[in-house]
Amino acid sequence: MQGFDVTAILLNSQLAGMLADGFLVTLIIATGSWLLAMSLGILLLMIRLMPSRIANHAVRAYVSYHSNVPTLVQLILWYFGISSLLPSTLQEWLSEHHAEATFAIIGLGLCQAAYFSEDLRSGLRSIAAGQEEAARALGHGYVGTMRYVMLPQAFRNALPALVNHTVSLFKNSTLAMAIGVAELTHAVKEVENQSFRTFETFLIATLVYLACSLLLMGIGAWLGHRARPVGAR
Repeated sequence: MQGFDVTAILLNSQLAGMLADGFLVTLIIATGSWLLAMSLGILLLMIRLMPSRIANHAVRAYVSYHSNVPTLVQLILWYFGISSLLPSTLQEWLSEHHAEATFAIIGLGLCQAAYFSEDLRSGLRSIAAGQEEAARALGHGYVGTMRYVMLPQAFRNALPALVNHTVSLFKNSTLAMAIGVAELTHAVKEVENQSFRTFETFLIATLVYLACSLLLMGIGAWLGHRARPVGAR
């Protein structure tokens, strides 16, 4: 029976390199899906604010779907289902350019966009109605009002919820392993199979995920301190 020795993994260049590569892939997936989610979340918010019942119902349906269907199911649907509907030339190109990671970013980003849009909508609704009227009185149009007056305040008000969902997105990146992405959890399984040091391997992964989650929460707390919600004392 092997004794506890985490250095047997960390000081092994091959095993440590596998973990480092997996962590890099995790960061790429988390960052790419976050950028997609935030961009789409803002777009969904803008669409929902349009004076159109059809647009409003479409966004509601989008949010309802992504809020009620498990993220893992959505990833599998994208990788095994929607990808099969693409033209064969595009499928071949994707298979040669990390299709698994690409669909993981798309699936996670589209899913998280629903939560980000609702966070921003809640932050926007907490702003006094007179803010928009004041911006219009100063000569701003709809776009200018949203860009310079309403959205910055909405971001400040929604910051705690946005940070929580950002942490959730980072943790959900582990689901990409189900479609073959060689992220950190996948690398952990490979290292465990080669080293037979289950506890040490998963302890390293646990500490890495914990450190990253705490770092994100710390950044959120710092941002929240610098940009207090509107009306806070």
